[in-house]
Amino acid sequence: MMNYTQHFKNKKVLITGHTGFKGSWLCKWLSLLGADLYAVSLDIPTSPSHYELLNINFKSDERYDISSFDYIYKSIEVIRPDFIFHLAAQPLVLKSYENPYATYMSNSMGTLNILESLKRQNHVCSTVIITSDKCYENIGKKVDYSEEDRLGGIDPYSTSKASAELIFKGYCNAFFNTSKSNVRIASARAGNVIGGGDWAIDRIVPDCMKSWSKQENVILRNPTATRPWQHVLEPINGYLKLAVELTNNDKINCESFNFGPIEPISYTVENLVSELSEFFEGSKWSIEDDANNLYEANLLSLNCNKAFKLLNFRSKLNFKLTSEWTSKWYSSFYKKNMREHSKFTEQQIMELYQKNPEAMASIRAPLFEDKIVDFITEMATVTEKSISPEDLMAGPEKIVNSKPKKDTEKASKKKTAKTKAKKVEPQKNKEE
Repeated sequence: MMNYTQHFKNKKVLITGHTGFKGSWLCKWLSLLGADLYAVSLDIPTSPSHYELLNINFKSDERYDISSFDYIYKSIEVIRPDFIFHLAAQPLVLKSYENPYATYMSNSMGTLNILESLKRQNHVCSTVIITSDKCYENIGKKVDYSEEDRLGGIDPYSTSKASAELIFKGYCNAFFNTSKSNVRIASARAGNVIGGGDWAIDRIVPDCMKSWSKQENVILRNPTATRPWQHVLEPINGYLKLAVELTNNDKINCESFNFGPIEPISYTVENLVSELSEFFEGSKWSIEDDANNLYEANLLSLNCNKAFKLLNFRSKLNFKLTSEWTSKWYSSFYKKNMREHSKFTEQQIMELYQKNPEAMASIRAPLFEDKIVDFITEMATVTEKSISPEDLMAGPEKIVNSKPKKDTEKASKKKTAKTKAKKVEPQKNKEE
């Protein structure tokens, strides 16, 4: 994981769909990096709302429909963002059956409006268009889908995302993949994303958590369906990486990237619910066939070799950790322990950094540094050690290895006795 701070601190970042599940997590991460956040969304889609619970400070926070060209064009014209993350969408397969027109307007026309606005203004900007792994024409093949595979779909949601990708590719070929364009742009296709703070309807994780919080049984109607489950922080990490690389790597301009889980296999719905139940007290579930279910692809997995080859990016969390982090977040929330809840989103970002020592060493933003110190201190065992004033001035390495100097021991005896320093000894990560 690279040092994101030097790229995003004090930079103008426009996020569409910031009130949604992934958008709220992305905004929280960017706020910790010191970015100036500008956001656009149609509404707050759920109650409770992860976005509202985070209480993020935005430079501007607007409400309008991105399928309206004039609004999004004006926003980009006024803000002139350094980065754009386009997440605004109608995100649900079943809802796309209920209202296909609104789905296409949001997912396809919304993307078109972003691209057309950038084309007309052509200021220096790195843009990540987030679509979905469901943009592929899913024929149920047992091999992983790669970025070169055919786009398509059967349900309105999938085809709306495929359409967005085709529009993206058309604009790239015609306008952005030239030396005259100041816009650097790429699309990102993530797998099935789970994690704390998702309360969308007709999604397996929110359905489980809502039911279990009331001690109710969860009925699984499609238990054998496989998905590339991944924690929400994983693709967001990929989006940040992709946005940064776009600023200095022309080879990835106008390319598309899959972001999926670290493991080579996908797990079933039943596998997921079983894992989630281990970390949520009082959970219970059963399986029931329902012949009236609307069509949704049963098999889906992703090939993410391109992201590794061109971005040097790989996910960090396995399936078990993904399930554990998700279930514990909700368990804390439904216990009404608000102190713990307010920390969970931030803490899990820190824990992802903890799994990347090189990234921890490179973080420089004062706000982020303070958060990391708080987190490490909370997890650490603190002991005391007497040091001399000379060693204290020499720095932390000298403190750890310090021994009293014979020629100064008597002269500084009284001062040394009053001078204490705390040595933080982090506990071993039980998950690694």
